[in-house]
Amino acid sequence: MGSVSSARIAEPRESLTEPSIANVLVVDDDDAVRLLVRRALEREGFRVAEAPDAARASEAFERTDWDLVVLDVGLPDSSGLELLGQLRAKSNIPVIMLSGLVGETDRIAGLESGADDYVVKPFYPRELAARVRSLLRRSGARTHPSILEFEDLTIDTASRQALLGGTPIELTAREFDLLEFLASAPRQAFSRSQLLGRVWGSSSAWQQESTVTEHVRRIRRKLGVEADQAHWITTVRGFGYRFEP
Repeated sequence: MGSVSSARIAEPRESLTEPSIANVLVVDDDDAVRLLVRRALEREGFRVAEAPDAARASEAFERTDWDLVVLDVGLPDSSGLELLGQLRAKSNIPVIMLSGLVGETDRIAGLESGADDYVVKPFYPRELAARVRSLLRRSGARTHPSILEFEDLTIDTASRQALLGGTPIELTAREFDLLEFLASAPRQAFSRSQLLGRVWGSSSAWQQESTVTEHVRRIRRKLGVEADQAHWITTVRGFGYRFEP
């Protein structure tokens, strides 16, 4: 069982207001699983919060409007199926069950309890993200757009290609990830530390924040923007960066 001391609890309702981003709650007592799911979904542009047990998940259900829940069957203080039953009594939001149980009976029990999908551990993070996208499309929930367009800059998240004035920009995989992340939240400022966590899946304890600075410099150069120009990626002095359409 993972430690719950470092778990991130759901944010207040008013902080989850970006209309184009789906809000996903991950409920699992294993720190490593929560981190794995969080990184996979945030790379897809979703806003993710975590709860390590049923009690804090119940609190999160009351505080925030979620678009989808990823729910572990085995929780330290309750059965995931029981928690699902409580949720289904008041909401029809999509739920994906996670479980280490591989039997057909267990899968059927989860689906009959109201789950929309059932994923067996260990799983591929990209497959889980694909299932999340599919469920959100079917439910009509808010999803991250596949094409971001700003004046003459187009970012196609599906093909992972950026075009400036119709001409492809040669970006490395990490440069594209950083540009896409910033562009998915226009005018929102992110610190270098936040960007290390969201884009690199790292932290300043493991990787220098200058890594972010260098990648921003490269992206600006490829976009034909001088360092001191307030266009596309702007510097928030003493803090970090924001995408400015």
